[in-house]
Amino acid sequence: MIFLQIRIAGLVPESYVDGDGIRFAIFMQGCHRNCAGCHNPETHALNGGRLLDTSEIISEVKKNPLLDGITLTGGEPLLQLDAANELAHAAKNLGLSVWCYTGYTFEELPPVAAILLENVDVLIDGAFVESQRDLELQFRGSSNQRIIDVKKTRAQNKIVLWSEIGG
Repeated sequence: MIFLQIRIAGLVPESYVDGDGIRFAIFMQGCHRNCAGCHNPETHALNGGRLLDTSEIISEVKKNPLLDGITLTGGEPLLQLDAANELAHAAKNLGLSVWCYTGYTFEELPPVAAILLENVDVLIDGAFVESQRDLELQFRGSSNQRIIDVKKTRAQNKIVLWSEIGG
């Protein structure tokens, strides 16, 4: 396994709001969108945050047997696609689920994102839209964003939304 450098804004070793269950949330640094009202504006600067080796993050994930999975968030995880894929692949090898947030819609994902999607269970897609902000939504900030079951979407070749029951 090749370990890569990743620029992160922060890590939350036990998050209960960044996906289903207990998750290790990785806030990746860098985002071009600068959405008005963004919940994480400190993640926008491409050279902000700090550099870590992906092996350091994987080591921390391995220490917690209570984790249900990891969440790649940010910032924009697709700006560091190789590192995101390294983390997702390692999580899957540990039997953990992988959630990923992106400002892209599923339909807008660049073809190179396909390798990451092989290891992502749930994708929350779409930019945050302040005029569609809704505090009642589960795991997302605005109503345009979708919680997509990636495996079912790829198998059925159409968008299939994740649901908590049987999700």
